[in-house]
Amino acid sequence: MTDDAVPDLRASDADRERVAEVLRDALAEGRLDMEEFEERLEAAYKARTYGELTPLTRDLPAGGAVAPVPAVSFAKDPVGNGGWAGRIVGGEGSSTGGVAILSGFERKGRWTMPKRFTCFVFMGGGEIDLREANFADREVVVNCVAIMGGVQVVVPPGVEVVVRGIGVMGAFEHPRDDGPPEPGAPRVVIDGFAFWGGVGVERRVTRAERQRLKEQRHQERLERRESRHELHRARREERRRGH
Repeated sequence: MTDDAVPDLRASDADRERVAEVLRDALAEGRLDMEEFEERLEAAYKARTYGELTPLTRDLPAGGAVAPVPAVSFAKDPVGNGGWAGRIVGGEGSSTGGVAILSGFERKGRWTMPKRFTCFVFMGGGEIDLREANFADREVVVNCVAIMGGVQVVVPPGVEVVVRGIGVMGAFEHPRDDGPPEPGAPRVVIDGFAFWGGVGVERRVTRAERQRLKEQRHQERLERRESRHELHRARREERRRGH
């Protein structure tokens, strides 16, 4: 896919920084004068889409560097088995159900989600966390019965979720739509019955992935700050030479 194919796609900070790097190289090689460099660099940091970034490097040898990179999945494979293919393991689940009567239960961490997981809560609560789980099949079912209680299902981004449960003075919530499912990701079907209770679904990355993204954004901010400092130094040097 080229940048011409997706002109309206939103650009990231990393995309803007790649363009800035191409412009700095062009300035150093004499392909751009200082005025052109400053104008294009300012436009790069203000750009919101690939369509706005592309013209800034189209006439430079490294212009192809601004093509969008493949999207990175937030649904990381916690056990290093090659993405979703390594997490659909077949066989039986490590836990097939949960019960909470005036109490609670949880299934989280590295466990195997069976083809069908059945849970019952009465004046209690349960949590089913699939962010680091393996899956016994490409399609799994979470069957929930919640009476004056609640169940929370946590899935990683990229997983398709289908909600079919029925609520009577209760509710089955649908997850936020984060775009189409990732290729090879499992399908999670949530059904059952809620009476004076509820079943919620939330998309959420793991704590480790959240920390990785935070560190990545911090590094990108440092790089942008250094780029601005470099631009200011170049301007001062240009003024000094002019005098």
